[in-house]
Amino acid sequence: MGRTAAGDREAFARMFDRHSPAVLGLLVRILGSRSEAEEVLQEVFLQVWRQAGRYEPGRSSPRGWMLVLARSRALDTVRSREARHRREVEVSTDGPPAASSPVGTEGLEERERQEMVSSALGLLPPDQRRCIELAFFEGLTQSQIASRLDAPLGTVKSRIHLGMSKLRQALSS
Repeated sequence: MGRTAAGDREAFARMFDRHSPAVLGLLVRILGSRSEAEEVLQEVFLQVWRQAGRYEPGRSSPRGWMLVLARSRALDTVRSREARHRREVEVSTDGPPAASSPVGTEGLEERERQEMVSSALGLLPPDQRRCIELAFFEGLTQSQIASRLDAPLGTVKSRIHLGMSKLRQALSS
């Protein structure tokens, strides 16, 4: 990491070769899209190149530091995507559809599915709903959810399992 901070391109290339598969795996899990994950991977390693001097060996391993950077970038991407989607939904529901782009049955079906999922989530107990939202909308792992909620991992797993079962029931009827 020190050599990368000093501008050593070979050291950076070796670090990329060694750590990019793990970073890409995390990004794909959070983002759900390999192409989007590859774009964020480039951003992460550009940040590593520019900020290698900020790495503190006493706080984490180089891989751990890169994974934290990647997770942060991925969650920013998810939040941005969700905000953009919310704005699009608000615009499409607030006013009449644009004359050049009428809402087809696909758009209506998607909106109906979203409303069904939203109302099904509303039927869940708050603890189950929160765990599912953190897992599916923020891309957190079960361990990360347990940490964030200060709850045992087994409890988080049970809440997600029970909540998903209830969602399946609500959405199948």
